[in-house]
Amino acid sequence: MAREIWDKPDLSGRVALVAGATRGAGRGIAVELGACGATVYCTGRSTRGAPSDMARAETIDETAERVTAAGGRGIPERVDHTRADEVEALFARVRAAGDGALDVLVIDIWGGDPLTEWGKPFWELDPARGQRLLERAVTAHILTARYGAPLMVGRGSGLIIEVTDGDREDDYRQNLYYDLAKNNARRLGWAMAQELTPRGVTALSLTPGFLRSEAMLDHFGVTEETWREAIAQDRYFESSETPTFIGRAVCSLAGDPEVASKAGQALATWHLAEEYGFTDGDGRRPHWQRFLQARQAEEGAKPDP
Repeated sequence: MAREIWDKPDLSGRVALVAGATRGAGRGIAVELGACGATVYCTGRSTRGAPSDMARAETIDETAERVTAAGGRGIPERVDHTRADEVEALFARVRAAGDGALDVLVIDIWGGDPLTEWGKPFWELDPARGQRLLERAVTAHILTARYGAPLMVGRGSGLIIEVTDGDREDDYRQNLYYDLAKNNARRLGWAMAQELTPRGVTALSLTPGFLRSEAMLDHFGVTEETWREAIAQDRYFESSETPTFIGRAVCSLAGDPEVASKAGQALATWHLAEEYGFTDGDGRRPHWQRFLQARQAEEGAKPDP
């Protein structure tokens, strides 16, 4: 049954780690976990004075500061999640700092924007770039889960969330490597659940809708204050959502005592918003699927089922 008002969960005393917290969904998730009182490890490759090849201004240091300002405790940790030694060392530090406590692990590692070649058939794609993309968006996810899960299995509790793009397997993402990467995240949520559920740990996947990230705002040449001006460039942007929306979805899942019932599922922000009653930071409650179906029907396309 849909809720009208969000019962914001109290996550005080909980320890979370958001892998890929530099910007976008990862940053939104980390900050909202902080707003609910959690201690949040914010990992990524971009730090002040040492940006990654994404060449953007956002850093894990700034994300951690926002977590603390929101009411939690933000801890920046510079990690390349494609390196097993760095990932193993990260979770060793988490174990040592909190007596082995890790309640929530969110895996939102991407780094594929400079590697994705849109508009080309797969037989024209650069194999080296594709391999690097899969290393970041697939191997990195597996390594992070491999070294993070033991902290939960040892305690018989915890929540692992794979952040992906899309909640359907039959929706091609217009680039072979991108499609493989995002479907992998969804499959990982399901596959890990098969082994983790009997051990008291819940794994699942979660997708946002049209994410109004920092990079997307830059792409359209707008700011969060003027984002509606971009609707003239892309009418689908009307139903976009900020990273706060998926952040509140994660908080709702983390605070749900019955979250184990969702193990292995591919979840979406728009459905969870109705289930838990949260809204985006601007008070809206965008429903990407409903909006997309309506627009496709108007344009004469067959709407998604």
